[in-house]
Amino acid sequence: MTEQIKKETRKIGLKDIPVAVVSPLKKAQSGLSALASLAKGMRLTFSYFRRPSKIVTQQYPENRATLKFPPRYRAMLKLIYEDNGYHRCTACGLCDKACPNGSIKVITRKGATTGRVELDRYIWRLDSCVMCNACVQACPFDALEMGHEFENAVYDRRLLVFNLNRYAGPPASVMLKAEESLRPAMTEKRDRYGGPVPLNGAQIPVVKPLTIQEGDL
Repeated sequence: MTEQIKKETRKIGLKDIPVAVVSPLKKAQSGLSALASLAKGMRLTFSYFRRPSKIVTQQYPENRATLKFPPRYRAMLKLIYEDNGYHRCTACGLCDKACPNGSIKVITRKGATTGRVELDRYIWRLDSCVMCNACVQACPFDALEMGHEFENAVYDRRLLVFNLNRYAGPPASVMLKAEESLRPAMTEKRDRYGGPVPLNGAQIPVVKPLTIQEGDL
């Protein structure tokens, strides 16, 4: 507050009338209050001079090559792949059901070799995803994670709908139990924009055909 209000009685005409008298605070008191507020607001900034390692502001895009993110930063959804190239997804569909926006669609198929239900296509819509992490938390096999890839600006929103699985087939737990000679027949390659996604693997005006590359997922 910069003002004080006092109640007084003043004679107006022949009557005593109660009035509220407003008087400014002393300038010195007001100045000290302003300085105290400024110091309080700058406390966090001053602390960074003593502990530069705690600075969280990123000098983007100048530091793109050395950009670091907090561990819990969420961006692109990804399937986790083992070192042998096999994913962990069993196509149980719990992530599909957990998504509040319907941004995930798990399409299954019956394995020709195993006869079991397995992942055919894992479709994810970045254009409607709110990065809530519900899918990651719902997965009982730790098959999903939120990555740090955040540069996703495009001129066509159809480019924001992806297949996350590199291959259709069983998860690593099943693949590793099969004989190595039988494994190629158990899988079928999937690309980033193939199947029931807007691009459907086809070329569109001003957008070149897109194929999956190592590191895309």
